[in-house]
Amino acid sequence: ITATILAYCKTMGALENFCDFLRIRSVSHEGPQGAYIEAIIFLRSTYEKRLRCSSVTQFEVSDGRPVLIFSIEGKSPNLKSVVLNCHTDVVPAVDEKWSYPPFDAHIDEKGDIYGRGTQDMKSVGIQYLEALCGLRDRGVDFERTIHILFVPDEEIGGIQGMGLLVRTKEWRELNAGVVLDEGLASPTETYTVFYGERAPIWLRLRARGPTGHASRFIANSANERLFRVINKIYEFRKEQEKEVGMLAECGCSHVVAKKLGDVTTVNCTMLKSGVSTDDGKTYCLNVIPSEAEAGFDMRVATTIPLDEFKIMLESWAAEENVEVDISYMPEKHAITPMSDSWWKVFEHACEKAGINIEPEVFPAATDSRYIRVLDIPAFGFSPMNNTPILLHDHNERIHKDVFLSGIDIYRTIIPSLANHVK
Repeated sequence: ITATILAYCKTMGALENFCDFLRIRSVSHEGPQGAYIEAIIFLRSTYEKRLRCSSVTQFEVSDGRPVLIFSIEGKSPNLKSVVLNCHTDVVPAVDEKWSYPPFDAHIDEKGDIYGRGTQDMKSVGIQYLEALCGLRDRGVDFERTIHILFVPDEEIGGIQGMGLLVRTKEWRELNAGVVLDEGLASPTETYTVFYGERAPIWLRLRARGPTGHASRFIANSANERLFRVINKIYEFRKEQEKEVGMLAECGCSHVVAKKLGDVTTVNCTMLKSGVSTDDGKTYCLNVIPSEAEAGFDMRVATTIPLDEFKIMLESWAAEENVEVDISYMPEKHAITPMSDSWWKVFEHACEKAGINIEPEVFPAATDSRYIRVLDIPAFGFSPMNNTPILLHDHNERIHKDVFLSGIDIYRTIIPSLANHVK
């Protein structure tokens, strides 16, 4: 009876800690004004003693953006370490679109926990910590040192978060051998594990052309030049849609999101043109504008060489004398080869945990890309099966039983990685 009561108390404690973490409004752009540090204070006050850390490191990687590192030294500290990464920030939420307030951590009668960050990725961070606390309570030691990281700004590209962290001496001192990071929920019984991700490219196209009265046929206007380039880009997009089985009339569906990792997505996210004298409140609709711009988010499949993709875009733009301004493009694809020895260790750990996994390429971008380009193995894994993919969506949620099951899964996976010495 005592053991049952103790287990119940630990379960309720884990849920309470998770909900408290969700209630911290750590939205990316608001985080540096105080929410980030609030999250770090909560994590330290709740877990520092329970983890029995050998050291705790906290510092700002940039202004108002703290990084927290819990470290548990292994019996063989010279071995490369196991790093468990979690970002503390979340995307914004539109309150009126939710069934319950997005930062209240409401648990409904079915056991679903509603809240921004339930899937992306505060659940995973708490699962790491609760799993390790349970192992430490049982006196479990590890051969390798384990570091649990909490980093800012992932949701806005990680440029001032993980992007800066990997350049610091604090990162080098971690001596990372393998990294676990976020994955996606899986609508099926099988769990997804991500060994790579598509390369994000953010760019602007700028076109210039003659102006004049809109009643005339003026050839090669800025808009006309821009449209011709956009049309070529969207023809390419249409080909990619067909490959993934998503025809235009079907629209986007979270159900097939995990299949996006195999193709390249292209979306126009900004259009700017027109002649205005009041900063866009009104436009002179009878004047042909001399300048036009379009912005794009592109996620390039790992099978397409990035230099070839860039040349293709620039050639399309050059045909119309349109400028290309690439604000972000990685030097190479971020992939951990399936032949990597750590993949076999992780795969065996999942078998030991009694779960089926499916390796895939992540359809979007995570902090793992900064790690993989350093040739450090990284796997994206969020232990959420039989769960709709709702990250960044309204009514983001996770069932309490799925959350608690994830803690048990990590209690098997983490020691399997940390005690691998070959």
